[in-house]
Amino acid sequence: MKPLCFILMPFGKKPAGDGRVVDFDAVYETFIKPAVIAADLEPLRADEEIAGGVIHKAMFERLILCEYAIADLTTANANVFYELGLRHAVRPSATQLLFAEGWGQLPFDVNLLRALPYKLGADGTPADAAADSAALTAKLRAARQALPDSPVFQMVEGFPDIQRLKTDVFRDRVRYAEDIKVRLATARRAGPEAVAEVETHLGDIGHADAAAVIDLFLSYRAVKAWRAMVDLVDRMPPPLAATVMVREQLGLALNRAGRGEEAEAVLLTLIAERGASSETFGILGRVYKDRWEAARDSGDAALARGLLDKAIAAYLRGFEADWRDAYPGVNAVTLMELRALPDPRQAALLPVVAYAVGRRIAAGQADYWDYATRLELAVLARDQAGAEAALADALAHVREPWEPETTERNLRLIGDTRRGRGEATAWLDEILKTMGERKSGSP
Repeated sequence: MKPLCFILMPFGKKPAGDGRVVDFDAVYETFIKPAVIAADLEPLRADEEIAGGVIHKAMFERLILCEYAIADLTTANANVFYELGLRHAVRPSATQLLFAEGWGQLPFDVNLLRALPYKLGADGTPADAAADSAALTAKLRAARQALPDSPVFQMVEGFPDIQRLKTDVFRDRVRYAEDIKVRLATARRAGPEAVAEVETHLGDIGHADAAAVIDLFLSYRAVKAWRAMVDLVDRMPPPLAATVMVREQLGLALNRAGRGEEAEAVLLTLIAERGASSETFGILGRVYKDRWEAARDSGDAALARGLLDKAIAAYLRGFEADWRDAYPGVNAVTLMELRALPDPRQAALLPVVAYAVGRRIAAGQADYWDYATRLELAVLARDQAGAEAALADALAHVREPWEPETTERNLRLIGDTRRGRGEATAWLDEILKTMGERKSGSP
């Protein structure tokens, strides 16, 4: 494999200090990239990366581990200078600087460094790409002599080197992360044991790539391995386990594993520390909703009424925290339907929730939950045609088997309540039958 050359430069068209605009994409395609290839190197620009994970982690790895680097200092872009500083701190050589001649003055700190000038035309694209590309190729070939070009290594005697870090190890890590992603996608279709088998390849979770750990965490959720999710959090690095997303999903997993009190404590602590959010209150609402069902089924009517009100209040807090998120809103209006006496707030909230989900669908960002929300809203509004249309859309967007199970559960609660009031539920029963058949795999 050819050595990697990482290119640090702005993207698109950016203004220089005098107002003229540089077309950096044209600079890369017609000047830099051909020069790197001619030097028998492999060019790698940040927007061409396909590796998963947090972008800053990927950027740092490439800055440190790529054998060669090029930094275009034209327009004195802050990101480029930050990345150049990191590169100079960890790599003694093979970092080539560029700038567009006559398009602004280099900052004092780098003005004395050896930078290769290139020419731009009035339109901000390379004026003499062939000649400048040939000069850059020669510089890159000369860089193979490994003479220090970093001012840190030149001026600070004994500065630590990292020549022991081999690029083939770096490449293997990138391929490994991509391999894990593919394996997890396959394992989610096979079940919990398959996901657990993939985990064995990650080794010590405390030292594994954060993106791979989160993918594993959510893969356990997809196969409803709630205990495995909880156990995984205990093995995560503390900073990762402390993130909002992990703590929210831990609350969900604890609740699904029958540990509702622990789930409530996790979520209430998160709210106290980070404030209200639609997701956190949405999961907390589910905790109270499950307790309500348990109390109702055990015949404790007084406790059930109190827990139902508590669940509604949590979902409302979530919807009020972000009106754009229809998920807690639809759960609030659904639970209002289940109260013994009509809830006057439901009529006012139904159109608000419908508008929220409608805007998300119109924006082209819809997923299963948006169409499932439309289905529940149509059922609540007793709109048979709307419900049947939303059902078709929802089933077409199912990603994980537990998603339609949650919707079916809500619709069944509505149907049970209406039948208890003496209402006809024939068309709703047909919708539930269709969802049940899809879940069981029946034709």
